[in-house]
Amino acid sequence: MADSSTQSLTIGATPAAIMTVIADFAAYPEWTGAVKTVEITDAGAADRAARVRFTMDAGLIKDTYELAYTWAADGLTVSWELVSGQIQKSQHGSYVLRPLTGGPHAPATEVTYTLAVELTIPLIGALRRKAERTIMDTALKELRKRVEATES
Repeated sequence: MADSSTQSLTIGATPAAIMTVIADFAAYPEWTGAVKTVEITDAGAADRAARVRFTMDAGLIKDTYELAYTWAADGLTVSWELVSGQIQKSQHGSYVLRPLTGGPHAPATEVTYTLAVELTIPLIGALRRKAERTIMDTALKELRKRVEATES
């Protein structure tokens, strides 16, 4: 597995509100730039899908891939692993939510996104890490925008 990249962002919402948006895979095409279609292939339990197939179009990178999800019982972590993909050999990622107490923007939650992707085509490590950082930065900003829109 490739080395992972990590980024964090604060969102003005509770962990439960954020995890609800993360778990609403059917809505991803409405608010994410790259995800074009989503199919839940294993509904899992308690409104938390166990497996999801995505079709992504991020300009030069296009892929159809399936991820298997693991949801923490405390509602603060979700992680995933690649089941299958066309251009990905492996993918491991997670969102870890940490409630922030006090402060002028309560409720607030720190969201930490970790991602490691290995493609079937060789990619220099520095370029892969830059692509992961761009993906994470975009995903976190889109997530914050969606959560805050659903909270208002």
